[in-house]
Amino acid sequence: MIDRSEQFPIGGSITVEQLEQVPYGVLDELRTHEPVSWVPAIGAWLVTRRDLAVEAMRDAETFTVDDPRFTTAAVIGPSMLSLDGSEHERHRGAFAPHFRPTLVREQFESELIDQAHALVDAIEPLGIAELRTAFAGPMAVNTIMRFLGLENVEAHDVLSWYGEIADAIVGLTLGRPVSVQSAEVIDEIHRRVRATIDGGSSPLLNALHDEGSLRPEELPTETAVVMFGAIETSEGMTSNLLWHLLTHPQTLERVINDRSLLGAAMEESLRLEPAASVIDRYTTRAVEIGGVAVPERDVVTISLLGANRDPGVFAEPHRFDIDRPNLRQHVTFVQGPHGCIGLHLARLETHTAVNAVLDRLHELSLDSSASSAPSGLIFRKPASVTAFWSRVNR
Repeated sequence: MIDRSEQFPIGGSITVEQLEQVPYGVLDELRTHEPVSWVPAIGAWLVTRRDLAVEAMRDAETFTVDDPRFTTAAVIGPSMLSLDGSEHERHRGAFAPHFRPTLVREQFESELIDQAHALVDAIEPLGIAELRTAFAGPMAVNTIMRFLGLENVEAHDVLSWYGEIADAIVGLTLGRPVSVQSAEVIDEIHRRVRATIDGGSSPLLNALHDEGSLRPEELPTETAVVMFGAIETSEGMTSNLLWHLLTHPQTLERVINDRSLLGAAMEESLRLEPAASVIDRYTTRAVEIGGVAVPERDVVTISLLGANRDPGVFAEPHRFDIDRPNLRQHVTFVQGPHGCIGLHLARLETHTAVNAVLDRLHELSLDSSASSAPSGLIFRKPASVTAFWSRVNR
């Protein structure tokens, strides 16, 4: 192993714990002094400046996902997330028409509103609840299960599957092997998808099967990727937005009184805390990025969290500011060929979910003693967002 500690002293001193918990200060240091830095704690080059992050994301020929070390592929199997070129286009192209924004809105907006209010119905009489597990998680699971047409699957089962797979992905990043339990979860998902296709109960999956653009053995893997990508994105988006609003009461009051501001609040929350904070790429050749020579076949980790807080792009980047003129310049949904395929559904879902909370849970406030800030090495969201509200309408 080459010793790069003298060339990259900041990267060499960073710990996994710092990146998991409160990484903002070290990301600022890296961005200023080592915007492309070797970080032994994660065994990768870490890119923290927005322009360099965009450069790498857009150049799939040099910075590829098609590598056996790609963690999602190692856990779930090859998919649109872990393929490039024509194979990526074939896999992604099968699903892309079903995620068009007008189609998503026409098919799901009314149902999402009903679903969000049904979940609020269950917690409103309580006057207090942990909103990530009681609201954001079930909302995310129910939405993607409906989208995929998967039947006879309970939300709590899907969330447990998701937790097992997320742990396996993080574990592989830190050098731990995939557990037997994680492998069993993947097998169970494949069985459920095949049974759904055989039963003819999913218009989407049956259409994909009949079109034949994906081989039969590929469809369950792609379904798992869509399922867990949607859960991660939407649960994290909704939880993080609730956290940001509840920890900024004046902004919360503005959004309650002027619901047209909710979209801006959502984008600013996406900027500050991307639900997936990093993405991995692998160099297909020796390349120079940000003045740093990166060898062929090295791992390059792009910090979306770092790029989104680049002061060269966003003034006072650590401040939650829904009046920020360029807040949509965040890169949370990734740029280039691997941009998030479900971003329109995710945005619609989070906007609808938080709108229902603000409509129905009056005098909303955070129980800070039972809540925690977003954290996580790869997937960032609060472990708990516990809130109080009045059970009497204002």
